[in-house]
Amino acid sequence: QAGAQIMPFSPLADEAPDPAADAVYLPGGYPELFAGRLAGNQVFKKGMHRAAASGSFIYGECGGYMVLGEGLVDADGTHHAMLGLLPLVTSFEKRRLNLGYRLATPKGSLPFVADGLVLTAHEFHYSTIVKQEGEDALFSVQDARGESLGDCGLRQGNVAGSYLHL
Repeated sequence: QAGAQIMPFSPLADEAPDPAADAVYLPGGYPELFAGRLAGNQVFKKGMHRAAASGSFIYGECGGYMVLGEGLVDADGTHHAMLGLLPLVTSFEKRRLNLGYRLATPKGSLPFVADGLVLTAHEFHYSTIVKQEGEDALFSVQDARGESLGDCGLRQGNVAGSYLHL
């Protein structure tokens, strides 16, 4: 209704986003099940790097967030190179349940959020963060009771993501 054109692509099928895209969304999923395949999908990787370099806004949510990182360690302890667009490494080797409803306040402007808006979200994942660098957290987060959970997610230039399902 706002004039956007949705142009699907499949990272698993080694497809890249359309080079004309203003924004790219990587949704949640189960990248740990396909980590080796994703690591080898060069058309997808090159297309995502091209999108980042051209200034497209890229947002990854949960599984998409993990794919934006430098690497993903699977349950067997094997490290798989991901996109490297965020300074992040996640792991399924040492699993920990993260579950709950969240209130997320953006730390800075986002193209899909009106300034001052607090977002509702849920978090559900077993992976852990083994490396996270950078000072640019994406959200300040509270649980459903309003208790602070600190910051979450990362933003580096026009690339952003978090574990939260908004």
